[in-house]
Amino acid sequence: MTCIDRRDLGLLLLRLSTGGVLTAHGAQKLFGWFGGGGIEGTGQAMEAMGYAPGKASATAAGLAEAGGGVLLALGLATPAAGAAAAGAMAGAAAVHLPNGFFVQSGGYEYAASLGLSAAGLAVTGPGRLSLDHLMGHAVNRGWMVPIALGTTAAVTAVVVGVRNNRVRQAREGKQEALFEE
Repeated sequence: MTCIDRRDLGLLLLRLSTGGVLTAHGAQKLFGWFGGGGIEGTGQAMEAMGYAPGKASATAAGLAEAGGGVLLALGLATPAAGAAAAGAMAGAAAVHLPNGFFVQSGGYEYAASLGLSAAGLAVTGPGRLSLDHLMGHAVNRGWMVPIALGTTAAVTAVVVGVRNNRVRQAREGKQEALFEE
């Protein structure tokens, strides 16, 4: 009989909490659950934030969050799941970056926390209380971690870079008032 240690229990709790929150956020985008906008409403919001096309962006973000969240909670394909969720949260953090760090002022604190937790799980692995462990780590190999995180980082950098350029171009030609009325 295998003894479950504190590390395994801690990883389970971290996976369930991070994965659960990410799953709920993804379900808001994909299905409109929990007060979300669904693909249509989220797509319009994504367009307004500079992510275009909106529906495709909403679908990609929703799948990364919900899919990555479910897989993290289950402890299955942990490198890919954590990387996908971290990439989605990096995209969210980019939107909130101009507002500073703290969430009270619309900052990136929350997105960064979720993204770093997901990335941390991708690196550390799910622990023994997981489907990865039960399946002999068939989809959780050490070599998968740098590939999953590296690929996600590259794709995220391109997507966020295109979004930032789009936002910058939209602001060009629009002069802000020098004085408040």
